[in-house]
Order: sequence, then C-alpha cells, then structure tokens
Amino acid sequence: MRIIKYLFLLVGAVCVLSSCSKFSKVMKSKDYEYKLRMADQYFVKKKYRFAQQLYEDLFPVFKGSNKFEDIHYKFAYCAYYLKDYISAENLFKSFLEYFPNSAKAEEVDFMHAFCFFKQSPKPELDQTNTIKAMGQMQTFINTHPGSERNKEAQEIIEQCYGKMITKDYSSAELYYNLGQYKAAAISFTTLLNSYPDAPNADEFKLWIVKSYYKYAEMSIPDRQNERYGQVIEEAQDFQDRFPESKLLKEAERYLTLSQNNLKTISQ
Repeated sequence: MRIIKYLFLLVGAVCVLSSCSKFSKVMKSKDYEYKLRMADQYFVKKKYRFAQQLYEDLFPVFKGSNKFEDIHYKFAYCAYYLKDYISAENLFKSFLEYFPNSAKAEEVDFMHAFCFFKQSPKPELDQTNTIKAMGQMQTFINTHPGSERNKEAQEIIEQCYGKMITKDYSSAELYYNLGQYKAAAISFTTLLNSYPDAPNADEFKLWIVKSYYKYAEMSIPDRQNERYGQVIEEAQDFQDRFPESKLLKEAERYLTLSQNNLKTISQ
C-alpha cells in the first residue's frame, strides 16, 4: 500500500511539474494570440491562477482592441474565483468604466457590489464592507429596476442589515452583562433608533426598560425617584409602540415594579 501511495504522489508531482513547465513556455511566448488562446483554455478548465497571469500579461497588449472587453471580463473573474475580492472589485469597477454599454454591464455591476458582500466579516468585526455592500446593492437595484438579480440583491441587503443589528445588539448586551446599565440603555436606544423596523424592535425596547430599571435599582436613594420615573416613561412608550407584542406583559411588570418602588420611596 505504501508503494502505491508513493507512486500516486510521484505521478502527481510529475504532472504538476509538467503543467508548470508548459505554462512557463506559454508565458515566455511572444505570440500574443497563442497566449490569449491558452489563457482562455486555462479559464475554461478553471485553472484561474494560470489564466490570471496570462491575462495580466496581455492586458496592455490588447487594450483598445475588440478583444479587450472579454479579456478584462475574464481577468476580473479570475480574481473573484481566486477569492481575491479586493482586486476583483476594482477590476469589475474598471470594466464598467471602460465598457458602460456592454451587454455584460448589468452582471458586472452586480458582481462589483457582490465583492463587497464577500468581504463582509463576522458580526463581531468591523462592518465597513457590510455597509458598503448594502449601499452598492441598493445602488444596483436603483440603477437596474427591472433586473432579475434584484431579488438576490435585496436578500443580500437584508443579510447585511441583520449582521449590523447582530453586531450592535451584542455590544449593547455586553454592557448589560457587565453591569453597566446606563450604557446598555443608551446603546439599546441607539439600536432601536437605527433599526426601528427590525423584526425584534420590541425586544430592543424591553432591554431599554430593563436596563433603566437595573440602573435605578442600583442608584443612591436621592436619584432613584428620577430614575424609576425614567423606567415608567420607557415602559409606557413600549405600550404605545408595541401594543401587540408578546413582550408587553414583561414591560408592564417593570412598569408596576417602578410605580410601587416610587410609592415606597415617597412614604
């Protein structure tokens, strides 16, 4: 079995060396039409690293010719398939600048926006590219109102929207868990103001009520009157904004507790 395994490895190594040797000869060739044919063959065979190097070498040669559009298009996709999304985004963008009336313009415009989405990290990390992806996808929808890709673009916007909410929610929740209740209340208020139409907006509001309640509960007696009053205001606002919420009873519980605490304080 060991011998067979080593034979397979040897054959694989020979194939790789042979492939690299052939590619090296192609790269050194001064026959640009031949190099282009080979680049296209590598692209079709999904050997994007080889294709990318050849297209890059041919870029200045065919610039301005009737073949440049296809070279630019495939060159951009090589970067995309190799997961070099920064280069792909720039190449898709430059394609649109060179060929704004191309039959491929709509597709490339979508891919330009999609590259930002592919660079969008986990919610706990910096969301600059997530914000850019949302903006670029919305621009795509506005620019191509009848596009079949608009449904996917809208779904991506919603995914990004959810990721932004998750990040801000986690930050606010962390303040609460650390016992920094005023900071938590302010953070959840900012979250609610930023995403008032979020599916769980009532949950954000309940966190505001809870945070202010804990803040009041831990305050010195001289400040509790004012701070329980804040809880009452927030709980009443919950009643007005989310009268059908499943969390309404929980918000009203804090309302009652705060009212009872104020009565105790005033005695």
